[in-house]
Amino acid sequence: MTDTHDPHLQADSSSSNGPSSRWPLVRWFASSATMSVPQAAGPVAFSLLALAMLGDAKGGAAIILAMTLAQVAGAIPITRLGRNLPSATFLRLLVGFRTIALAGIALCAYYQASFVWLVVLAALAGSVNGAAFGYLRSLLNHFTPASRLPRALGIASTLNELTFVLGPVVASGLGSISPVFALLAITALGAIPVLLVPQADMADVAEVSRADGSVLNPSILLWLCCAAAGASTVAAIEIGAVALAMQFGYEPALAILFTVPLCLASVAGGIWVSVRNRMASRRAVIVQLSVMTLGAALAAFGPSIVTTVVGAMLVGFVLAPLGTHYALVLDHLAPPRKRPEVFALLRTANATGVIFASAVMTVISLSGALFVVTGAMIAATLLAGFAPVAAARLPGR
Repeated sequence: MTDTHDPHLQADSSSSNGPSSRWPLVRWFASSATMSVPQAAGPVAFSLLALAMLGDAKGGAAIILAMTLAQVAGAIPITRLGRNLPSATFLRLLVGFRTIALAGIALCAYYQASFVWLVVLAALAGSVNGAAFGYLRSLLNHFTPASRLPRALGIASTLNELTFVLGPVVASGLGSISPVFALLAITALGAIPVLLVPQADMADVAEVSRADGSVLNPSILLWLCCAAAGASTVAAIEIGAVALAMQFGYEPALAILFTVPLCLASVAGGIWVSVRNRMASRRAVIVQLSVMTLGAALAAFGPSIVTTVVGAMLVGFVLAPLGTHYALVLDHLAPPRKRPEVFALLRTANATGVIFASAVMTVISLSGALFVVTGAMIAATLLAGFAPVAAARLPGR
């Protein structure tokens, strides 16, 4: 007897109903791309806001740090709060809460309130980011068949990279008019999922909300560690881009020589995943991790700007394939009813990697920080290559 509660089976059957059945997936893509706008544009927008209020752009880093730490702390507890609610409904509540908190930051800035209030509100806004991502990602299983999941994740990754490329540009342009106006625009864009996120089948949502098994077994921890190492590598290059430009004798504004090639390569990697539409084999994943390690090493030890840019491009090109693989393998490893928690942990692992890179770069030099993240990538590659759980969970070909 066929299990009618299987989300993959339901997605397969719905996908055969014609173009109208694709509309929920289109809405999901739009929700996924716009939900990342506050995080993509936030660093620039908050720096401009801090500059206007304090005369020092470094205050923006304090706001971002508060958001990121709150995201790590709130991911699992807040995800568990939504167990008894439909996933789409709880996601809308989370995004709505974040929207109110971000609007509160703009309001406090407009009325020149104490900067402490901006940091507190930023922490409240960031606390729901991990849980929101977990529920958004778990909803995707209801709108696409398992056979097309790699392509859907590749498209989502590509759109996400475009958001992170365009977000700072929009924040910078609108911020030149008014930092408060820029933040309000970012807040409005980030609220779009409240209107667009599609509702999943109620039977499937009830199935997801019941507890089953552990979300922190060795197999899951392996890929979370790999995700964190990769995120720290990307963060080190992006955060250190200004210092890299100055190191090679260029103006700070030419930091885009490193960040733009990385982002464009990541978009290309996302397109490649979408076209290929296959889960990578174990060997392919190890090769991709090795490529990212090589890219990190070139960025750390590259004797010229050309080798450093090539390193950034290598990191960028495998970013989407690896991110897609982590999402796919965790989809298989996660207890079916705890997928939102596992995907929230994936988002938390990425945030932890950013925090790690930021902390290392605060304590030691840029070259030393790049050396450390290269070491982390070497460890992650070896772990994925030799850990028994990796061999047991990855397909051979």
